[in-house]
Amino acid sequence: MDINDTIKEQIDNNPILLYMKGSPNQPQCGFSARTVQALMACGERFAYVDILANPDIRTHLPQYANWPTFPQLWVAGELIGGCDIVTEMFESGELEPLIKSAAAASTGSEQAAS
Repeated sequence: MDINDTIKEQIDNNPILLYMKGSPNQPQCGFSARTVQALMACGERFAYVDILANPDIRTHLPQYANWPTFPQLWVAGELIGGCDIVTEMFESGELEPLIKSAAAASTGSEQAAS
């Protein structure tokens, strides 16, 4: 399977997906840690991909998404953005309803996307 097909499949199969450095329990950078904190505060489970353990995804996702940095939050197949956008949305109250809506549409769980 082509790496772009893999990325598309991950995004399509996970209503709330975070591409990050590390894992939610052990983020490997401050931006990933802040993004995870905002997501966890919304109270819903989410999938994640550790880009440090997946170098092909780390290399190809920026072109696929037309977004150069990590973390990247995808909700219902749409790129929401990185740490600053997610943090701003959380602080303004916009993130939680978006996350809750995506979670309600699925029975997803926190897991490493495959």
